Amino acid sequence: MPNQKNPGQEAARELTMRDLVTPIFRHRRLTTLAFCITVVASSGLAWSWAARYYVANMQVLVEQDRSDPAITTAQSPSVPMTKALSSDQISSEVALLQGQDMLRSVAATCGLATAKPGLLDVLLPQDPERRQAARLEIAADKLARALSVEAEKNSDVINVKYGKTGDPRRPACVLQTLSKLYLDKHLQLRRPPGSTDFFTQEAEKYQKALTDSEARLTDFSRTSGIAAPDEIRSNMAQQVASTEASLYQVKQSIAGDQQRIANVQDQIRATPMRSATQQTSNSASVLLQDLGVSLLAAENSRSQLLMKFDPSYPLAREADLEIAKTQEALGQAENTKYVNETTDRDPTYELLREDLAKTQADLAAQQAAEKSLTSGIHSMNMQMVDLDVNAVQRGALLREAKADEANYLLYIEKREQERSSDALDKKSIADVAIAVPAVVPALPAYSPVLVTLAGFILAIFVAVAAGFVADYLDSSFRTPAEVADVLKMPVLACMPRRVA
Repeated sequence: MPNQKNPGQEAARELTMRDLVTPIFRHRRLTTLAFCITVVASSGLAWSWAARYYVANMQVLVEQDRSDPAITTAQSPSVPMTKALSSDQISSEVALLQGQDMLRSVAATCGLATAKPGLLDVLLPQDPERRQAARLEIAADKLARALSVEAEKNSDVINVKYGKTGDPRRPACVLQTLSKLYLDKHLQLRRPPGSTDFFTQEAEKYQKALTDSEARLTDFSRTSGIAAPDEIRSNMAQQVASTEASLYQVKQSIAGDQQRIANVQDQIRATPMRSATQQTSNSASVLLQDLGVSLLAAENSRSQLLMKFDPSYPLAREADLEIAKTQEALGQAENTKYVNETTDRDPTYELLREDLAKTQADLAAQQAAEKSLTSGIHSMNMQMVDLDVNAVQRGALLREAKADEANYLLYIEKREQERSSDALDKKSIADVAIAVPAVVPALPAYSPVLVTLAGFILAIFVAVAAGFVADYLDSSFRTPAEVADVLKMPVLACMPRRVA
C-alpha cells in the first residue's frame, strides 16, 4: 500500500530520552563496571596521591641593578639609572635557575638521590662513587622535568614551582636550596670571586711603588742640590730677560758714548788749546838805545880815523858804511813796535777735554758692563739648560709618583667599594631577589575530596561512554527501525528479548 507508513522510519523520526538511555540499560553490566572502576581508581588516586602531593612555590624578582643605591667611599654616591629589562635577560635568569650543577646540588642536599634500590639499579655502574653519581644525575634529570620555571608576562617576576608526593618539607627544601644556590651563583657570575683580594694586592703594590717613587724623588733633590728646578728656572728666565734688557741699554749707551767721543774729538780739533786774555803795544827803546850807542861809537871811530887818514882810506870807508847801516837800523827801530800778549787755557777746549775724558771713562765702564752682562747671560743660559735637564728628570719622577699615587688611591677606593659590595652581598642585596620565598606547604596541591568528586563525575561520563561504545560495537539488531533500514523491508511484528 503506497500510503502505509514504515514503522522504522517513524521510530527514527521520533527520538525520545528513552531511546538515548536505552544503550546504557542495554549494557548495564558494562556501564556499572566502568562506573565502579573509575570511582575506585579516582578515589584511590585522590587518597593515595592527591592527598600526599605537595607543591612549593617561589617567586624571583629580577631587577636591572641593586635594589638599594650602591654604598661607596665617594662623597656623592652615584645612583644607577633604572632601565627596562629585556626578554633576553629574563630568559637568561630562567636558564640560570635550571642549571644542571645547581640541580645536582639540590638533589644531593634534599636527598632526592637516596631512593630505594630498584630494578634499574642493575644497569648502574658497580663502583659506589660512580653509582652514587649516576643516581644523582638521574635525580637531577627528574628534578629538571618536575621543576616548573616560568616568567610572568609583562613583569619582571619568575614563578618557580616544584611538587612531590610524600613529605611536604621536601619540595620546600628543594626550592629553598635552589634559591640559595641561585643567589650564590648569580652573585658569583655578576661579581667574580677574589676581587677584594685583587684590589688589596694592587693597592699594596702601588703603595710600595709610590714609596719608591717618593724616595727616588727625594734622592734626586738631595743629589742635585736643587729642590724646585721649575721655580728656579722661571725666576732665572725673568732675570735673563731683565739682564738682556740691561744689555740692550748698555749697548745703546756704548753706541751713544762712541758717537759722543767722535763728536767731542772733532770739536777739540777745531778748538784752540789756549786763548789771549791781555795784549799791550810797546816801542823798541832798548834797541834804539843800543843802536844809538853803536852809531856814536862808529862816528867816534871815523873821527879818529879821519884825523889820521884820508876819507878814502879803506878803514874810513868801512866806518862810513857801518855808520850808514846803523843809521838805517836806527830808522827801522824807530818805526818798529813790540806787542805783549797774555794767554790762558781755553775754557771750551777744557770743557770738551773734560767731557771727552768723562765720556771715555763711561765708555770703558759700559764696555766692561757689556762684557759682564754677556758673560752673565751666557752663564745663566747654561744654568737654565742644566735646570731644564733637572726639571725634565724631576718631572719624570713627579709624574711617576703622581701616577703611582693615582693608582694607589684608585685601588684603595675600589677595594673599599668591593668591601662594601661584599657586605651588601652577604645581605643578599643584588640585582635579583627572592620576592616570595618557598615555605613548607600545609595543604596538598589538590584536595582529595575534590579529586574524588571529579572522579565520580568522570565515572559517570566513562560509564555512559562505555555503554554507547559497547552499543555501537554491537552488530545485532536492537530496534524494528534498524531491521527495516538494513533489510529494506517492512517489519510486521517484533517481540521483546527475554532472558531465559
